[in-house]
Formats: sequence, structure tokens, C-alpha cells
Amino acid sequence: MERPGWDDYFMAIADMAARRSNCCRRQVAAVIVRDHQIISTGYNGTPRGITNCCDGGCPRCNSDVPSGSNLGECLCSHAEENAIVQAAYHGIAVAGAVLYTTFSPCLLCAKMIINSGISEVIYRARYSIDDTSMRLLAEAGVKVRPLNEGGER
Repeated sequence: MERPGWDDYFMAIADMAARRSNCCRRQVAAVIVRDHQIISTGYNGTPRGITNCCDGGCPRCNSDVPSGSNLGECLCSHAEENAIVQAAYHGIAVAGAVLYTTFSPCLLCAKMIINSGISEVIYRARYSIDDTSMRLLAEAGVKVRPLNEGGER
């Protein structure tokens, strides 16, 4: 019997959580972990109480604008944002935790990660517009690595 390493285990849970996303453009999820225990999860989509993105709740996502365009018009919350806010909603501190995410963080999420005290980000795929966020995370001392680069097997 071969057991998955911690990184593969938590990323598989993030993959499953991404399936809950209601965004019609991209399904993304994040899992926040401390001491090998999940303390929060989040996936992208419209805020609580708002019509789901896939049901027309986000005009930007339901339009034909190119990926990466008009992001300020998007009503969807990002997976990392939702995981951090969900922890705060339940009074759970995330300082010193590890965040697993299916896509590397955007700039807004990178700022939230830094300010929340998360110490490491492990991602599966690179987001196409994450150069500034990667520089910011590095400057703030947040360890960032793709899945299995220097991770457990």
C-alpha cells in the first residue's frame, strides 16, 4: 500500500473542493493547513447569498471578455480569499499555516496571504498573471513552491 505524501493529500482535497466552485470560467480551490490538519477551505465563486456565477450571477464571467480582462468587474471571490475569510468568520487564526491552492495566487490574494500571516503557499499550476504576486510573496518571506518541488513523496 502506497500512502500519498502530505502535499499530494492536501492538493487532492483542494482538487475536490474546486469541483464546488460556481464560477463558469475557472474552478479553483484552496485548503489552509496547520500541523497537518485542515483549518479552512475555500473555492472561487460569487459571495454568499448572491446568484451563483454559473447561473448568471457574475456578468463579467458570463461575458466573452478575454481571460485576465476587466477583473475589477468580476463579482466572484477567489479561493484563497474565501479560505482566509472563512477562517476569520469562524474565529480561526491562519498565522503560520500552509495554503494549498490549485492555481498560484493573484495579486489581491497574495496581499491577503501576506497580511494573514500564512507562511507557505503550495500550488499546482501557475496563474498566467502572477509575476507581481510572486515577487511580493518572496519579498514578504512567504515560501512559495509548485507541488512536489522539494515536497514529500
